[in-house]
Amino acid sequence: MNSLKQIGISIRFLLVITVILGIGYPLVSFGVGQLYAKNQIHGSLVTTGGEVVGSTLIGQNFAGAQWFHSRPSNAGSAGYDPLSSAATNAGPNDPKLTATITSRKAAIAKEEGVALSQVPADAITSSGSGLDPDISVAYAELQAKRVATANNLSLDHVMAKIKAVTHHRLLGFLGEETVNVLKLNLSLKG
Repeated sequence: MNSLKQIGISIRFLLVITVILGIGYPLVSFGVGQLYAKNQIHGSLVTTGGEVVGSTLIGQNFAGAQWFHSRPSNAGSAGYDPLSSAATNAGPNDPKLTATITSRKAAIAKEEGVALSQVPADAITSSGSGLDPDISVAYAELQAKRVATANNLSLDHVMAKIKAVTHHRLLGFLGEETVNVLKLNLSLKG
């Protein structure tokens, strides 16, 4: 009889905890998100003319001299595939990785008209997820001359656009300053 009573208590406890943690907690979390971070919980989508053009949280490929380029991506066969997000797990002694980085560095140095030593690390390496939407200020500034020329804009105008969308360090000292490539490219249109 005592065992049946304990089983009943256990089942009731399981049901109560399931309702609290399986239904109540997610609903409260969603409600708080809707109140305080509505844009983020809906994917931080960016729209232009009523059409979704991307997310500030997920990098994408921008081809052409008129655009700032994102970090390289290893997510999926064509890159920037959110369903294939992962790091390559290749180390510094991997000959394929070394060759890829060397060729990327040479291509960027040629495209931007700079020495190999001026190419920043984020221009040639992918992020851990392969979907990083941000680049360093150094990489954005490296691309500024090419983008200004391709868009018939002054270099000062493009540099001001970079400065306007730069995310500064958290609390003034945590992390690095970054530039969201999607926001920067959209600012060129306006």
